[in-house]
Parts: sequence; C-alpha cells; structure tokens
Amino acid sequence: MTLEEILNDSESEDSELESEFNHRANELRKEIEHTSLLLLLNEPYDSSNAILMIHAGSGGLDSQDWAGMLLRMYLRYCEREGFKTNIIEAMTDEGEGIKSATVLVEGLNSYGFLKAERGVHRLVRISPFDSNHRRHTSFASVLVSPEFADSDSLDIEIKSEDLKVDTFRASGAGGQYVNRTDSAVRITHIPTGIVVTCQNERSQHMNRQVAMHVLKSRLYELALQERQNELASVIGDKKESTWGSQIRSYVLHPYTLVKDHRTNYEKGNIQAVLDGDINDFIMEYLRQRAKNESI
Repeated sequence: MTLEEILNDSESEDSELESEFNHRANELRKEIEHTSLLLLLNEPYDSSNAILMIHAGSGGLDSQDWAGMLLRMYLRYCEREGFKTNIIEAMTDEGEGIKSATVLVEGLNSYGFLKAERGVHRLVRISPFDSNHRRHTSFASVLVSPEFADSDSLDIEIKSEDLKVDTFRASGAGGQYVNRTDSAVRITHIPTGIVVTCQNERSQHMNRQVAMHVLKSRLYELALQERQNELASVIGDKKESTWGSQIRSYVLHPYTLVKDHRTNYEKGNIQAVLDGDINDFIMEYLRQRAKNESI
C-alpha cells in the first residue's frame, strides 16, 4: 500500500492506518535527509576512512575531562552510524580524562561526515574539580584527516632523514606485551613538527606502519590547509584551543544549550548530543559549506 492510499484510507479515522502513515512518512523523511547529505559529500577522499584526533586545550583537568567526554561522544556517534572505531593512541594523565587521543574510524564516508567536527569545542559547566563549585570554561581541539593506504596515489613525499623515530613501552590495555617490550612508536616529522604516536598494535613494526599512515594523513591535511589559506578560506583552519576560537559551544550552566557558531544551529538537549546525537550539526555544516561554495 502506498502512502497516498494510506492517507486516503486514514480519513476514516482508522488509528492503525494513521500510525502506519506516520511511521512510513518518518522513514521516508529520514531516507530523503540521508540522500541529501550524501549528495553534499563531493570532495576528494570524502568516502575514505577518517583519522580523528582530540587534544585537550587550556583549562587543566577540566579540559582533559572535556577531551575525554568528546572522545566518548564521537565513539557513540560512530556506533550509531555503524562505523568501526580503533583507538590508536590515548594519552592519559594521573587526573581525569585524556590529554590526547587518535582514533581510526572505518566506514564509507566517515571522513566526509567527521570533517564537519574539525575545530575547537568549548564547554561551560560547574567544574567537578572545583571545591567551590564555580563555573569553568574548557576547550579541546578536534582534527580530522582522511586515511590513506599505501596504494593511494598521493603527492606527499616523506623523506627518512626528516623523521625522528622513538620507541617506548606502551601504557594501558593491549595484551601480554604491554609494558614488557618497547613496542609503542612515536614519529616526529622534523620539518613540520607533527608528532604521531601508536601503541595499540602488538608489535613495533605494526605500530610504526599505523603511525606512518597517520603521519601521511596529517601531512595531507596540512597541505590542504595551506591551499585553503592561500584562497583566504577559513574552512579547516587549526585554531588555538582558547577563548574566541571555538566552532561549537556546549553550555551546561546556567542553562543547557549546544550551539554551532558556524551555522548558528543549536540544540537544547545537550545530553543527547554528548551521547552522540550530532548528525543534525553535521548536516547543517555541510549544507552551509556547499551553499557558500556555490556563491
């Protein structure tokens, strides 16, 4: 039965038909929205896997806790979307949260979606670490790059003499070899100062291989930013994680609101957002980006 037939029959005040119509209409609306979003993913590597990096900004323990909350939010989002996640590296402190984390997100269009999250995220709340219960502002930055396989043709040259490779003992969960062998790898790209770390794999060789994939993606992202800067574009710029540079604010006190400052789109249900409900923010960003590029 078509939607039109259901609608005509529902005039007889059949509650079951009305419920079926609302359900089918809602499913159709979701399908149209999803298709519309896919049409906005027309840039190179949008269909690729994504490498998501989170760094705590200024704010001490509050910012580290905030970075941990963002990591949880993105892991929940990826679970909702059916993306597979692998935490390549997570640097923790003696306190709460994380200093930094790198996550490989595998799934069709995961980079195209998650690139909308690139920038500084700001949290305003009553600090759980302040005995005086004062309001604190915390920052964390999010970087997103496409993942490149060895077979990808990418004009980025990485010279061995430009690399400083350090090995160390991995910390945290990871199997019987953790803290027994120097399996973790840290690679510093000397010309740019980019540092990537991988400690999730069992062997030093595998960690080095994954770290080189991440470095290649970071260098691509840097080249992309430089080209955009030449065109006077602010899209994709990496900003300092401090006041005034945020792309989105999450306010828990004195009211609850999440607002994206690029699109002015906002939601009052902050808990749903922190549980991974960020699709609407991504869609609004991609729509506005496409609109601006068409002008």
